[in-house]
Amino acid sequence: MALLGDGFLVMWHDIVPDMQSEYTEWHTREHMPERLSIPGFLVGKRLMNHDLDRYRYGTIYTGRDVEVFRSPAYLARLNDPTPWSNRLQPAFRNFLRVACERVASAGRGDGGAVATTRLVFAEGAGDPVARGGAQALVESILAIKGVCGAHVGLARTEVSGVRTRETELRPEMAERGFDAVVITEGSGRMELESAIGGIEAAIAASACGFIEPRSITYSLAYELTSHDMGQA
Repeated sequence: MALLGDGFLVMWHDIVPDMQSEYTEWHTREHMPERLSIPGFLVGKRLMNHDLDRYRYGTIYTGRDVEVFRSPAYLARLNDPTPWSNRLQPAFRNFLRVACERVASAGRGDGGAVATTRLVFAEGAGDPVARGGAQALVESILAIKGVCGAHVGLARTEVSGVRTRETELRPEMAERGFDAVVITEGSGRMELESAIGGIEAAIAASACGFIEPRSITYSLAYELTSHDMGQA
């Protein structure tokens, strides 16, 4: 079903070792169903790569638009965490969470693996430049062997930077931010890992003005949709 909606919320983080098993149960049985019950949330994807030393976990939530991620309904959930959430949030480490406006997509369906490439703007570049080159970029990435979808999002930190009770429960975030992210979906993690060089080369050759790529590949561990939760 591709990356539905005009906005997405993307997260990278780690979990302390003795809470990793419980984290997976919480995320599957309570947290994602809770999020996908919020009006405007469309799809949730949990990502994992246990071969990494940092950012072993990722999550992507897609939304009708980027404003969903500071809607009253969502902020109400963030400010009233469940007992299980209260127990799990302090176990998060290296937490980075940014809302993005999706400005370009190419491809159909869902891949079994996801690569995230965080980027910053080159000097003199910015939103208008990125928007102008984004569609050509995702189409060039889609042509790479092993890729089945590509998306460009521009960071909207004014949306995701709202402090809530949940952010207070997690250790202080000191992770480096970014200006844009390319989300690439592929047949599998091995295939995407082989494609990373081509993806980063396509980004460098694009007219988007993106530099300093930071890429990570993940397997898709779990996916849930608003339709699964009975939302229209």
